Amino acid sequence: MGSLPWLVSASALARPAGAQPPSPALAPAVRITEQASGTPKLLQAVHAVSERVVWASGHGGVVLRSIDGGDRWEARPTASGDSLEFRDVHAIDADTAWIMSSGSGARSRIYRTTNGGASWTLQFMNPDTAAFYDCLSFGSGRGRTGVAFSDASGGRTNILRTDNDGASWTLRAPSAVPAPLPGEGAFAASGLCVVHGDARTVFIATGSPGARLLRSRDGGNTWGVENTPFTRGTAAGLTGMAFKDGQTGMVVAADINRLRTDSSTAVVGITTDAGRTWELRTRPPLPGALVGVAWVPGAGRETAVVTSYGGAFLTSDGARSWRTLTDALTTGVSAVGARAWIVGAKGKITRLDW
Repeated sequence: MGSLPWLVSASALARPAGAQPPSPALAPAVRITEQASGTPKLLQAVHAVSERVVWASGHGGVVLRSIDGGDRWEARPTASGDSLEFRDVHAIDADTAWIMSSGSGARSRIYRTTNGGASWTLQFMNPDTAAFYDCLSFGSGRGRTGVAFSDASGGRTNILRTDNDGASWTLRAPSAVPAPLPGEGAFAASGLCVVHGDARTVFIATGSPGARLLRSRDGGNTWGVENTPFTRGTAAGLTGMAFKDGQTGMVVAADINRLRTDSSTAVVGITTDAGRTWELRTRPPLPGALVGVAWVPGAGRETAVVTSYGGAFLTSDGARSWRTLTDALTTGVSAVGARAWIVGAKGKITRLDW
């Protein structure tokens, strides 16, 4: 949401008092590789297209691409220089990707590249000074549809939609979207507050004050809303999602007022009916606001990675138990096949291989 201090100071990276060090007991099949990003900036989003093609983005105008699984990362400069915070990235191959910057008014923008980041086209610049865009996601197929979400402004829910690869974006009419709760918005922390379950099913995770799940079955044209049992409050709610399909997903939540110390219990849940009902599961062992989650399809049916301001964690049993990967601040996470990438503070990128 617009007022949150996502730039992180060195003191914020210190281990909280009483926190336990990372567990050494990692699953034997998991190999962890630290990768050189070439930047000291906070990275907030990562999107793996394949086990070799991966994009990442973050503060200071940083956009990165790898075509060899992250062994080498290349900076892909944009016309905005270092003035924007690119809090989300969505790619479909080594050449084509969208990046979203977040901020009030014109600082919220969407750019597209079709030549691997050699050049970028500005597709959207937010004209509403009260709006703050948080996340975007694209479906598949010709005339690709995409959805972007902003914190509410002027008493309306702000959902952008495109059906032409982002060449034009249209704000959905109030009659097509749920009315917002007072001050409702999302957390632009990991790029995972808007995700597709399949080509036509799109989910939006709202943060404060209601921790609601918005859902579209028609590619973002019309929307319904579900209440959820997750933690909620003035700066608490849903933060990130991962859906295997249009029905089955894992969602994480947090109290963002306590970035490094949050210990809320209602922060991890599973749905098998597109968010109508939920089963709350165990939170990871270290304190900290959870912000991202990704299923790892090639590592087992219930394997997932969760990121947070208190570390990164691995489950192989659908969030019934957890192993600690690191206690460093992590944000975005993405997985494809038997590989996952985690990004976070100081430009850190970690690859997991099963």
